[in-house]
Amino acid sequence: MDDRTREYLSGRFGDYYRRVSLSPPPDANLREWGHIPWTPGTGTTMVRHQSLYDLGDLDTFFADNAPRHAYFSAARYDDPGASTMGKKGWRSADLVFDLDADHLPGVDPETTPYAEMLAECKGALVRLLDFLEGDFSFDDLTIVFSGGRGYHVHVRDESVRALDSEARREIVDYVRAIDLDMDGLIRTVSERGTTKRVLRTEGGWGARVHGALVEYADELREMDDDAARERLMELDGIGEGRAKTILGAFERTPAAVREGNVEAGGPGVRRLVSALAARTAATDTAPIDEPVTTDTRRLIRLPGTLHGGSGLVVTSVDRDDLAEFDPLRDAVPDRFVGRDIRIECETKRTVELNGRRISVQPGTNTVPEFAGVFLMARGEARKAPEA
Repeated sequence: MDDRTREYLSGRFGDYYRRVSLSPPPDANLREWGHIPWTPGTGTTMVRHQSLYDLGDLDTFFADNAPRHAYFSAARYDDPGASTMGKKGWRSADLVFDLDADHLPGVDPETTPYAEMLAECKGALVRLLDFLEGDFSFDDLTIVFSGGRGYHVHVRDESVRALDSEARREIVDYVRAIDLDMDGLIRTVSERGTTKRVLRTEGGWGARVHGALVEYADELREMDDDAARERLMELDGIGEGRAKTILGAFERTPAAVREGNVEAGGPGVRRLVSALAARTAATDTAPIDEPVTTDTRRLIRLPGTLHGGSGLVVTSVDRDDLAEFDPLRDAVPDRFVGRDIRIECETKRTVELNGRRISVQPGTNTVPEFAGVFLMARGEARKAPEA
């Protein structure tokens, strides 16, 4: 980044911070704080091992320093400003999840438009919240748009604060369906002197697989026999013979599917359930970033600050507002709206922000400031001298 661009962004970040009041996280005085300043050249410098006492008044610190990126620790410490991790005295840590569009299956950051990446990531976020709220019954959740390519979720329930890295990894494995225990999805029940094996339909992965089974069976019933057999034979381990057996079982005992009975229809139905479980595990997981969740000393972005790689606001999102939340509109800083600036680009670019689609051509362009800041922060444009 050249000097003119860096100085412009640093100055405008400062203007933003002089007009906002930041909300610190709970127990802010027990957390480590860090930031990345606008250093010259291509490298970056992380300033960390600071306490809230070291920063002083939070709003004054940000107005005076206008950092490029700003963070606080998921952990709480006895002495958060100590110079080494060993001296800090770890107390507890929030359980933090990070979803990044770069890591989503089927998303290529080089070819996928930014808006599509964020939409895919929001879908993964909804799946993650289904696990956290439904499977784990966590109550104290904070949802944050990272300002870049994804979302963070902070879990602050008392029950998770003391968990070590291994316990947190078990949660990650469950959410990502890593080494999913297929036998654990099934329970044995007694009925009229006999026993049978049924899916655990009351919740968790068992309920997800059961829902997939019911939906799949309903779809097969809408097809003729030939089409239904072909559909079944698309699944691994199901040939023509097993397909006929499964269809016969669905016809003879339709109630068995509704109750999750994996034995009705014999091995064919059991194989179908196994195949659907594998498919469900592949599609219903939330591809969270494991190192973020298992790290009990992680630094995470502070809501209300600006992301130095986009110029967008790191935005807390109320759970009830998530469906309507649009990061390309709601995370655009008001401070960067209402005036145009001049930028220089090497290649053609298209920016979709604040409800507008802005095309930028090679050379000098006059664009809305929010679009110019976005491109400059991403390294795709330079600040041009104002005419």
